[in-house]
Amino acid sequence: MRMSLFDFQEDAKAELIKKIGAAHNLLSMNQGQQIITFSAPTGAGKTIIMTSLFEDILFGTADIDAQPDAIFVWLSDMPELNEQSKLKVEAKSDMIQSRRLITIDSNYDSECLDPGNVYFLNTQKLGNDKLLTQKSDTRQYTIWETLTNTAAKYQQQLYVVIDEAHRGMNISTRAENIARSIMQKFIVGSEADGLCVMPLIIGVSATPQRFQRMIAETNSTKHSVSVRPEDVIESGLLKDRVIIHCPEMAFNAEMTLFQEAVSTWKSMSVEWSTYCASERERLVKPILVVQVNDRTDSVATTTDINTCLETLADELGRSLEIGEVVHTFNDEGTLNGFSIPIVKIEPSRIEENEKAILVFFKMNLSTGWDCPRAEVMMSFRSAQDYTYIAQLLGRMVRTPLAHRIEMNAALNAVHLFLPFFDQSTVSDVVQALKEDENAAPTETGIAPELVTLSRNPAFEEVFNHMQDLVTYRVEGVRKETNLRRLDKIRAFLAVDGVNASTDRSIRQKMSQKVREELEVIKLSQNYDKLVSGVTGMNLKTLEVEIATNQIVADHAQSVSVLNADKEAIFKTAEKRIGDYIATQYRVENREKDDSEAKIELIVVASNVSAMDNLEDYAGKLFDETYNENRRAIQMLRTADREKYDHLVSSGRNATPLQWRAPFSISFNCSENSAEYDRHLFINETGNCRVTLNAWEDGVLKEEMHRADFVAWLRNLDRKNWSIEIPYKVSGVYKAMFPDMMIVRKDAHGYIFDILEPHDSSRSDNCAKAKGLAEFAQAHFVVYGRIELIRKLSGTDGASHFYRLNLTNITIQREVLAISTNEDLDRIFDTHATTDN
Repeated sequence: MRMSLFDFQEDAKAELIKKIGAAHNLLSMNQGQQIITFSAPTGAGKTIIMTSLFEDILFGTADIDAQPDAIFVWLSDMPELNEQSKLKVEAKSDMIQSRRLITIDSNYDSECLDPGNVYFLNTQKLGNDKLLTQKSDTRQYTIWETLTNTAAKYQQQLYVVIDEAHRGMNISTRAENIARSIMQKFIVGSEADGLCVMPLIIGVSATPQRFQRMIAETNSTKHSVSVRPEDVIESGLLKDRVIIHCPEMAFNAEMTLFQEAVSTWKSMSVEWSTYCASERERLVKPILVVQVNDRTDSVATTTDINTCLETLADELGRSLEIGEVVHTFNDEGTLNGFSIPIVKIEPSRIEENEKAILVFFKMNLSTGWDCPRAEVMMSFRSAQDYTYIAQLLGRMVRTPLAHRIEMNAALNAVHLFLPFFDQSTVSDVVQALKEDENAAPTETGIAPELVTLSRNPAFEEVFNHMQDLVTYRVEGVRKETNLRRLDKIRAFLAVDGVNASTDRSIRQKMSQKVREELEVIKLSQNYDKLVSGVTGMNLKTLEVEIATNQIVADHAQSVSVLNADKEAIFKTAEKRIGDYIATQYRVENREKDDSEAKIELIVVASNVSAMDNLEDYAGKLFDETYNENRRAIQMLRTADREKYDHLVSSGRNATPLQWRAPFSISFNCSENSAEYDRHLFINETGNCRVTLNAWEDGVLKEEMHRADFVAWLRNLDRKNWSIEIPYKVSGVYKAMFPDMMIVRKDAHGYIFDILEPHDSSRSDNCAKAKGLAEFAQAHFVVYGRIELIRKLSGTDGASHFYRLNLTNITIQREVLAISTNEDLDRIFDTHATTDN
């Protein structure tokens, strides 16, 4: 692949491989058709996951053997979606050659599909009146016969992918029913057409319900793989928020809102330009997408296009250029009669056309339309069109750089302007977006509720003293072996120009470790036996007398393993150890015959103890390498730093990361939110509206009355900027997000405290207390107080906040020794203190 998959994508692919293996086993036992449902929300990268799956099947991995004769058929309901999928596979795969990606058109005629290819087929070419389904003087086989012959000859190699995730959005019910009935033929077969049941089908869908309706009546064995919406959100592939702007009451002020939309688009253009320059990322050029009204007999649309163009030109402070404003109207070419000609563009070409800044459209942007640059949308249509608006909005939430913007929350949102909606009717859009099975799982709300808070300029000095603060990233990170993590960090350090010499050093150290493990194996006196197991095998021969059906002879002979089999065994060993280590070992032992070095590597890779030792050593070497280069890594652009953060978090043990205060954060403000001052992030009025429960509010007020209080931060759950602390449940790390960070100041400088008001009735008290104690033990130099807080009745009969300061060595030691919530209660009774 030309890109790395996100953890949730790797997990989904691994589960698909597992289900395919089970399906093939059942097929080999004549257990009938196997159907795998693969569901993932919009924006999850289903095509990318499938492309990586194709590569693994065709070329093999450390876990599965290569199947170079595999045949894939990708079926969708529109030619444009077929082409889009094909282009995406071609763009993302660096192993599947372009000539192996074949669109089946009306001229295709073959007895069988050829092994090693990926075929793209759409239902519009499969109707009864289509050339592909009919024999003629120029056609020997119908497509149905080709598929049946392929299934008969290559049962274990044929994979039929039914793409239900990317359907045409604005197609007629009749066209949709025809497409569905044709797809149904692949599932249940069609005797009239001469099409057999396809042995293995993978149904790709936005939700499992859609595809399951198609297969409900079949007797096939059904398997399922799904991606959780929250995993997609955490990956940063999707925008965090959809912010809707509308009048408080229905009011005809369409051009006023259009001007606001243009202003927002221009502001985001400036923000993107600044961010991309500072982070050395490719420049993102946002697009303003404008939905207009239908045509009449005399005009292409009743929307006032001239005023739109004048407003855009006024905001830019210059004349518009040809090509900056385009349209996607059906049955229209270039639109003339305006200040500039408005050129027509195909929806699939919008993203790549960097000159276009405003796109006019009506109802013809399909479900498969992808344009991450579409950051602002305006609709001149009435409130009755809310369903289509919601469907389209669900396609606009992909992040342009395929990652969340860590330091500027404003760039993690898309904006929708609806002049003919009010706060009542806009709720229909929000509800439709939630109910649409195609919609991406992004938070949606109106502008007053979804706000962006910026750094409080009064605390600039505080932000400058935060460079030593630490956090963890525990959940949502796919765990990897230390050998794999070490491989990645040595490559990253070289590619990013951080430390080119580390690559060679790591290779040499790991090669030396292989040599040491080999010597241990040789000393165990089992080495010769292990080598013989690689180079030879015992072939047993039994002679059976037919008349008596009795074994009359039984003997064995030793035969040499062919070089082809040795090479296959070595490839597996190389993947286990790591090809970077295996290559180095072979180079350092080039005075030997290469086959001898390969056998030594096979022996080490097959020894459990040796591999455990290599894994442990790789972990130590990873930590050393990361710590030695930590300062240089922090100087990299955000996207590159995140690669290293991910590697650190993917280890089996929780490892601290530097906490970096963002320049802005996203916040929710409800009607019940109260206004607080001295927050580290503020709105335009200089305050912060936050919803706190009674305990949190009470603790904060106590803190604000302290003479050394400076500022505070409301720490939200599971944000990319959150302070996260690990704790263990049954040996597995979980994440906790303490409620607030307090900033104080004394004669020596700023002090950063972590406070966690926590109800004593919760079952996680013991585990979280121990997690806080371990965090305090590791980071007492960085943080001041780390307190677990309860509201309890005091000796005076009144309720007070009792605090357990886990940076206190005595308290810390006792908390680390507890095993139940009752033990923690006793420590509170003995050691907790109150400020009043």
